[in-house]
Amino acid sequence: MKFFKIAATTVLLATSAVSATAQSALNEILSEGVLKVGTTGDWNPMTMRDVATNSYVGYDIDVMTELAADLGVEVEFVPTDWKTLVSGVTAGQYHITGSASVSPARAKAAGYSDSYFSLATVPLTLRENAERFTSWDDLNDPDVSVAATLGTTQETQVRQYFPDAEHRIVEAPARDFQEVLAGRADANITSNVEANQLVAQYEQLMIVPVAEARSPTPIAMLLPQDDQVWINYVNTWITLKQEQGFFEELGVKWQLLAE
Repeated sequence: MKFFKIAATTVLLATSAVSATAQSALNEILSEGVLKVGTTGDWNPMTMRDVATNSYVGYDIDVMTELAADLGVEVEFVPTDWKTLVSGVTAGQYHITGSASVSPARAKAAGYSDSYFSLATVPLTLRENAERFTSWDDLNDPDVSVAATLGTTQETQVRQYFPDAEHRIVEAPARDFQEVLAGRADANITSNVEANQLVAQYEQLMIVPVAEARSPTPIAMLLPQDDQVWINYVNTWITLKQEQGFFEELGVKWQLLAE
């Protein structure tokens, strides 16, 4: 009798493993020949959408194009925004997202891949404010308004860093730095990666010369939380690409480490 119980348990576990594999996004991707990627198209240089052609370019776009190529499938970029980035994964609108800051709040609902890059938060302001703002403390004032984009990690950080300041939280497709350019906010906070690109693009903007960036954070891809088969595949792919220098080469191409 004990033998039959063991045998039954073994069959049950094997059946569960097969079932889990069959239900994995990996099998769906290979079967349908399409990798669906959620991307916001508004994070320079990670993902940028050309509205005229409805096409995307950026670090994330290169990463996902390479992942699809190694899977032997086509890639389809699905438009999303920061406030719905996680819900799009959980609802099955896409199989994976581009880069997203790792946060406990997001991890409650979605799974993460291994990290392949890190960033930190810095404040931006207009160059005309160079003497007014020289530190983090200068921005934490009731007479100062600081902007952030809804659904981003900076939305939480702006309340944490500047409890005394006015908070301007804007919703996509609007962006926080646009509030600064338009004079509706004195400053905004964003990743050092995006900040480097913005000050190169807009001569009016400058990075506030704070002593150091805050909240160093790894970035990773969001995936369905309960799909360990798919998560394992992506993590294996990331490890191999790291060993081959793929992410390092892309970092140079998109100037992720620019000062």
